[in-house]
Amino acid sequence: MGQEPVAEDWGWRIDLANDGFELWIGCGHYQEYPDGYLCFIEPHTPRVRRLFRSVDTQERVNALQRSLDKILSEADGIRWKRWWTHEEFNNPARLVVLAK
Repeated sequence: MGQEPVAEDWGWRIDLANDGFELWIGCGHYQEYPDGYLCFIEPHTPRVRRLFRSVDTQERVNALQRSLDKILSEADGIRWKRWWTHEEFNNPARLVVLAK
């Protein structure tokens, strides 16, 4: 099982139990909308290095994103959501405002 959510300066980090590679969700308030959320998933790359091998992350990360997107879309009180790319997270000044 994953650990308790951890507060960060940008929002919350939620570590998930996952065999094969480190997996976590980042989620914070979308400042432009009172009922909006910005989310991202780590790892942000399609492959990660683990010891002496490369591990494909795409299937697991894509399934997690689809599940979370469905949950957020169906939740009361959440009208706007935005999935950040790795580049946007590391340089939020380049964010393009996109709505659900």
